[in-house]
Amino acid sequence: MDSAEYERKIAARFATFDQDGNGYIDREDFSAAAKAVLAEFAVAARSDRGQAVFAGAEAFWQGMAGIADVDGDQRVSREEFITGAAKRLRDSPQRFAEIARPFLRAVIAVADDGDAGGPTPEATARVLRVLGTPEELAGPVAAALDADGDGHISEDEILAAFAGYCGVAAPDA
Repeated sequence: MDSAEYERKIAARFATFDQDGNGYIDREDFSAAAKAVLAEFAVAARSDRGQAVFAGAEAFWQGMAGIADVDGDQRVSREEFITGAAKRLRDSPQRFAEIARPFLRAVIAVADDGDAGGPTPEATARVLRVLGTPEELAGPVAAALDADGDGHISEDEILAAFAGYCGVAAPDA
């Protein structure tokens, strides 16, 4: 993939993070994502799992802001995301894993049916839908994430897929 194509892909990913569509990624976008996941699974924000999702969202935001908010205004513009976050995350897949894992781990705990095998493809599709994946894509994408066909999607499978989606080489587990 050439540089221009890569930047176009990353620009499209920007829209996924910009939950409210205001042209910036900020703390509120991560908070909105956390609230949407909790509402979808009827998990109270004040519960341990709810607090873990909010803490993970905050950690993800802090990591994103730390690598991309060049002007320090507590929001990441499209340009900052394309030139800052995308490049730095692509150059350091481990850094991506560090900033994304707390949120992904907390969301998995909310979506998991309790057997610790990871969420089912159906539960994962629900998460994808509330985070903005079109209805017609959420189910097939979630099913494809179950790479080993065991009926559950592991944290490593989710992290690798999310890294790939964001244009970052999949980090080691």
